[in-house]
Amino acid sequence: MQKLMKTLLAGACATGLLLGSVASHAEEIRERTLRFAFQNVKEHPQGQGAQKFADLLSEKSAGKLKVRLFPGGTLGGDVQTVSALQGGTLDITVLNSGILAAQAADYAMLDFPFLFNSVEEAHAVIDGPVGEKLAAQLDSKGLIGLGYWDLGFRHMTNSKRPVTKLEDMQGLKVRVIQSPIYLETFTALGANPVPMAFPEVYTGLEQRTIDGQENPFTVVEGNKFFEVQKYLSVTGHIFNPQSLIISQKTWNRLNDDEKALIREAASEAQKFQREVTAASMDKSRAALEGEMAVNDISVEEKDRFRERVQPVIEKFSKDLDAGLVKMMYDEIAKVRAAQ
Repeated sequence: MQKLMKTLLAGACATGLLLGSVASHAEEIRERTLRFAFQNVKEHPQGQGAQKFADLLSEKSAGKLKVRLFPGGTLGGDVQTVSALQGGTLDITVLNSGILAAQAADYAMLDFPFLFNSVEEAHAVIDGPVGEKLAAQLDSKGLIGLGYWDLGFRHMTNSKRPVTKLEDMQGLKVRVIQSPIYLETFTALGANPVPMAFPEVYTGLEQRTIDGQENPFTVVEGNKFFEVQKYLSVTGHIFNPQSLIISQKTWNRLNDDEKALIREAASEAQKFQREVTAASMDKSRAALEGEMAVNDISVEEKDRFRERVQPVIEKFSKDLDAGLVKMMYDEIAKVRAAQ
């Protein structure tokens, strides 16, 4: 009997220790509210992805880790939000990966014009060692990469004329992302690029301070650019992977359990956001065809565009990690060889 009592007592102590350990582990998730700013409206696939991330993180943390969303560029353009992340006054953002070339130059390779022929090629690059190596470069820049979302292929809109051939680009004042490679790409195509923060674009189009802009179908539809633009030309000149990033200052305040939950939520939100983006593209194009004059670019003309911007790619490649650029092209070649 005495032996049995000792066994039961030992078991009870072990159970108590285990329960205490579980309770202690649960207490490690602290009450936090993370501020997440992005450029598109909440109905856009970017906004839907952000909401999914917020919902997942709340669910996984039993409501302790909350995310407050700031859609529509309410806290400024991408350049301002990245700066706010580095300063620790903002926690999370998602933006076109190429914009991060200002922090880590090699990100510019993702904005090479006419680089990708398909979404599959882009995913092969960003989900593999190239994407990992790029994200690792942010660690010394006050930023932490959490994954890659899709914005899609970018196309031209303007209020002057349909772009059916290279000559139609001549002289068009086109808003571009605040990134050197965009400026040089559109200069090479004969346009007059105007760098501008995204929240200012609609007003610029409406007031005719710019003739056009370039973005995926979902962005054109979601931000109602069709109200102030007549022509949509399907150029597909750049595919935009988007980087989901968190402030390193915020990250350093988190414990390992909180970091693990954030990474889990980010991974699941990435899958969801990509699926939403894919499903939205055809739908958005169809909707825009009811609002604008939409035209495709012939394969032959697209080759002329590609040839015209080749010097831009060569110029920017010289300043990037040659091994990483080669790795990117190798990944693309693997996908094309398998098709």
